Amino acid sequence: MSSLAEVLMETLGSLPLWGKYLATLLIAMLPIIELRGALPAAINVFGLSYTESYLISVIGNLIPVPFIMLLFTYVERFLRRFAPFNAFFDWLFERTRKKGEVKLQVWGMLGLMLFVAIPLPLTGAWTGTLVAYLLKLERKRSFLFIAAGVVIAGVIMVLLNFYPIWVGALIIAVMAIVLFGIGRFEEKELKNTSGP
Repeated sequence: MSSLAEVLMETLGSLPLWGKYLATLLIAMLPIIELRGALPAAINVFGLSYTESYLISVIGNLIPVPFIMLLFTYVERFLRRFAPFNAFFDWLFERTRKKGEVKLQVWGMLGLMLFVAIPLPLTGAWTGTLVAYLLKLERKRSFLFIAAGVVIAGVIMVLLNFYPIWVGALIIAVMAIVLFGIGRFEEKELKNTSGP
């Protein structure tokens, strides 16, 4: 008797082509899962080509971004009517601004792009868009750099699916260490030049 996972895989794998495209698109639109989950599902479960998987996953991951940018203002305004949410937003915005101010001066929009590009948990288009909102970054430029980050994340995910997992993990680890080292050095330099 087949396990539930095997039955689910068979069912998903037997979807018509348009169903596989739609499922990939919807998975890429989900928060947290995003492109990092959609692209491997499209390749390994739905049997789509790397090109199809990449394009559909990138498009799906970018669809929610303008809506988050436009609608989060209204969500925040509504939730601020309630004291616990108001206090939470005050704390979150202040903390994000304090932590992000120096990093934003060092990295600017490039930092936003790299944040979205590195496919780790709690990074990606959704979180990048919320960071841009919290730091009150200009929407159009933010969208362009978030989109560039999604494109890069897609390339990384294709490499992770094409090569053994340890090769992809090694590439990501080296990128993260180098970028972190450069960022820390630049932050110290900026703090030293701006005084105490």
